[in-house]
Order: sequence, then C-alpha cells, then structure tokens
Amino acid sequence: MAVTGRAVLAAFAAVLVVLIAGSLGMWLAWTALGLLAAALLVDLLLAASPRAVRFERSGDTSVRLGETAHLALVLANPGRRRLRGRVRDAWAPSAGAQPRSTAVSVPAGGRLRLATALTPSRRGDQFAAGVTVRSVGPLGLAARQCTHTVPWTVRALPPFHSRRHLPGKLSRLRELDGQHLALVRGQGSEFDSLREYVPGDDVRSIDWRATARRDGVVVRTWRPERDRRILIVLDTGRTSAGRVGDVPRLDHAMDAALLLAALAGRAGDRVDLLAYDRRVRAQVRSHGRGSRLPQIVQAMAPLEPELVESDPAGLVATILGGHSRTRQLVVLLTDLNAAALEEGLLPRLPALTARHLLMVAAVGDPRVTEMAAERGTARGVYSAAAAERTLGERHRVTAELRRHGVEVVDADPDHIAPALADAYIALKAQGRL
Repeated sequence: MAVTGRAVLAAFAAVLVVLIAGSLGMWLAWTALGLLAAALLVDLLLAASPRAVRFERSGDTSVRLGETAHLALVLANPGRRRLRGRVRDAWAPSAGAQPRSTAVSVPAGGRLRLATALTPSRRGDQFAAGVTVRSVGPLGLAARQCTHTVPWTVRALPPFHSRRHLPGKLSRLRELDGQHLALVRGQGSEFDSLREYVPGDDVRSIDWRATARRDGVVVRTWRPERDRRILIVLDTGRTSAGRVGDVPRLDHAMDAALLLAALAGRAGDRVDLLAYDRRVRAQVRSHGRGSRLPQIVQAMAPLEPELVESDPAGLVATILGGHSRTRQLVVLLTDLNAAALEEGLLPRLPALTARHLLMVAAVGDPRVTEMAAERGTARGVYSAAAAERTLGERHRVTAELRRHGVEVVDADPDHIAPALADAYIALKAQGRL
C-alpha cells in the first residue's frame, strides 16, 4: 500500500481544524480522519490489481559504450478495472536509464508500450532490476504497489575509438599486399605471381624454368603470407587497473587490441584472444578463416582489472600449452613495470621466444613526461626527479626486452592503437610474420 500526496493533504487539513477550533475541532478532526481512513480503504479496493499486470520486453541486447540502447516494455492489463498510476523500469545507476518512471492509464484488457533508453557509463552487463507498478484508486488517495521481475540484459561493449584509424591502416596493407610486391622471398612471404623482368629487378627473383618456356626473362613476385596466427594477450592484473587520463589502462589496451584484431582479420590472419592474470579470464579461439572481431568484442565487454599480481609463469605456460603448435605472433598488452617484468617475465622469455615472435605493447602515462619537465619549485623538482626515475626504469626494461628479441611498442593513450597497428604492418612488410 502507498499513500498519495492528496491523502497527506487531507490529513494535514484535519490537524489544522484541531488547532483552530479547539475541543469542537477535535471531534470534527476525528470524524474527518475516520472518513479519510474509510476513503483510503475504498480506494484500495477499487484500484486495479498491480499483481495481475503482465510484461513483455524487446529491444537491443548490446550497445557500444557512449551510445544509446532502445528497449520496449509492453504492459498488459488483464483485469476488469482501468489501471491508473505509474510504472518504473528500474536499472542500475550506471545503465543511465531514461525515463525513471512513466504515468500510465491502461483500460481493462488493454496494452501499453513503454520505451526506455539506456546510455551506459561503464562496460559490462547491465541487468534489469525490476518493474514496479503503482496502481492508484479512482479517488487518488491510496495506491497498491507491486514489483515484477522482468529479466533483460544489455551488454555495454568497448567503445572502439581507434576504429577511425582503420581505413588508413587498411590502405597501407593493400599497398603492401598489391602495389609493392616483394621481389625477394622473405620468411613470412608466399609466392604471388610471375611477371616480365624490368631493369633494376633482383636477379635472385628470376624464375629460370618459366624463362626457358618464354621469349623473355620472367621474375617471381612475393607477397606477405596470409593465414598467420596472432594471439592477443590482455594482462588483467593489478597494473591494468591504473588510470591513465582518467581511464583504466586495461580500457586503453582493449582499444589497441581491437584495432589490431580488425586489421589482422582483414589481412587474412587468424586472431585469438587471451585475458589472463592468475587464471584465464576470457579466451577466444579462431577456427578457420573469417574475422573473430565480434566474438572478441563480446569477450572483452565484461572484463575488469583484478587487484592481484599477475602470474607470468602461468601465462607463459598457458600460451605454450595452447592449441596452436605453429609459430605465431604473441602480442602482450601490459605495463612496463620494471619490478614485475624483471622478476616474472624476463626469466621466462627464452622459452617463449624460442617458439613464437613476441611483441610487448604498453600504455605510457603522458603525465609522467609532463612531471619530468617541471622546475622552479621544490615540489616541482622532487616530482621531476621521481618522473625521471620512472622513465629511466621504463627505458631500461624496454632495452632489456629488445635484447631478448622482443618487439616493444610504448606510446601514450592517444597513439598506442595506431602505433601497435604500424608495428604489425612493419612485421608483415619485413616478412617476419
């Protein structure tokens, strides 16, 4: 049961009568309150039953972060009385549901369609908390209320801001694949076609058998090999929770990973995903040709940083024990934390690099670079010294990784995605992938 504002005003008027009229007013007030109580009871009995209301949901089940999902909630009133009141479709605050509640008037046996717009403010699954129906009586004094469980889930996907770079990177790939075919075979290249020799071509590219069958000299051309395997590894441990530009480092890593996955998929390579800290948090495996980008986006959506130290030994064992026995490019998106890498990953690099090509990509904090340039005050000098020490350790770890044959991409949040894509294209151009 719920009491409306109209009933509260009536009770307040009765109290005012007591204060103004004295003892006679007391008798009148009690009479008025008795009548009000009777009216409340009658209003409750005449109100449509909120328990009898039935609901059906439809609409979007996923939306990119920052965009709006549109849902429909159909209300059916099977009772014999008109349903008057309000309906509230409740969601978590992070779902950004609008409107919060809606006034309704549904005749007996009628149906009404209500619209709800969700604009999530965080990644992951948003669940409907319940639909509350408040049925007000014909006098508008009292209401009957009931909350129904009407399940629905909307998954807020990563926003993929770096997709604006995709057309430019694809253009570079097409140029690499078609217009400038290599004349010398590399480790990661495959035969493309034969053409006539022109001055300046490398003599090692001459196909002597084909030349013997023709009047002119013929050379072979090669292109970057397709159907290569790429494993994108997201470190979801403690360091991924650090905020860079008010956004968790993990979200920046996801954005870069999505651009790389889209680019590699268009290039004909197979892309797998692994999210790991002390155990596997998400995994997507490719089977046959075709882009796995939709599955990767879905797997990334519910991921959150875990406040635990990552287990490099377990990560390396998971990679080496995977279903792919062929050489692949392993792209590890993590932080260049000197202590964590030197004690955990570096001792295990030989086992990993012996079988796979490893690339480490890290999101740098531009604020550290700004602090390193601060001068003029004692506080600024101390901040600059701390920043210089951090940058020095980062450079030292980068040099150590490269000494072990690891490709390193270190860039700020605005440039990490295109930098990682450029590194991938460079490996294709060099025939290393």
